[in-house]
Amino acid sequence: MNKAVKLIPILLKEDKEYICVMKLHEDVSDKKLKAVLREFQGPIYQRPPLRSAVKRSVRIRRIYKIDMLEREDRYVLLKIWCEAGTYIRKLCHDIGEILGVGAHMYELRRIRAGSLSEKTNIATLQDIVDSYILWKEHGIEDYIRRVILPMEIAVEHIPKVVIRDSAVDAICHGAALAVPGILRVETGIKVNDVVAIFTLKGELVAIGYARMRSEEMISSKKGIAVKTTQVLMPPGTYPPLWKETVK
Repeated sequence: MNKAVKLIPILLKEDKEYICVMKLHEDVSDKKLKAVLREFQGPIYQRPPLRSAVKRSVRIRRIYKIDMLEREDRYVLLKIWCEAGTYIRKLCHDIGEILGVGAHMYELRRIRAGSLSEKTNIATLQDIVDSYILWKEHGIEDYIRRVILPMEIAVEHIPKVVIRDSAVDAICHGAALAVPGILRVETGIKVNDVVAIFTLKGELVAIGYARMRSEEMISSKKGIAVKTTQVLMPPGTYPPLWKETVK
């Protein structure tokens, strides 16, 4: 579905995990290196590098975890779990500065973005080409279903709001989600949280921002529960059981 590209801004804002090879410019003991790595866990100040697509102003980014997996001489293999918008190249440079020996990023691989992981959601371009040919020329769907996943997979980590069939088409036309249209709500939703709006069949309808907490969505009789921002389901997929007020 072409509308699935609207999920990209959501994924860009999610936390990431990386495997990185950092090269030290001089020798450093394991003890000192591990001590400095611990200093970089938590909120850090970071200015984007010269070659970046954003303004080079200092901002705060959070490093949730950084582990040294292996080391061979001056090459250090790191696993980094961080907030979106963290520059790993700059992180390696800053680690080298604190160590006093200098360092740079030698290799980098992203292994997770939000709920999408290389363990379960990875495919090569060759995989895509082969699976497409098998489907197009031979009618075999098994392989293409493995490499082209439903867009619902990309929002598995986002809190969900399940709505009535009668409310679906209104949401598809960009309407905000009102309380009467809600059937089920995941607990823990706070105001301004990103939420995913689903049908009873588990189909993704839209993404939006919560205007109520989970408890209010359940207990309230009226009011706007979710402000719709990205509509993923085409209008007309469900019958239009709503009427537009003519003024």
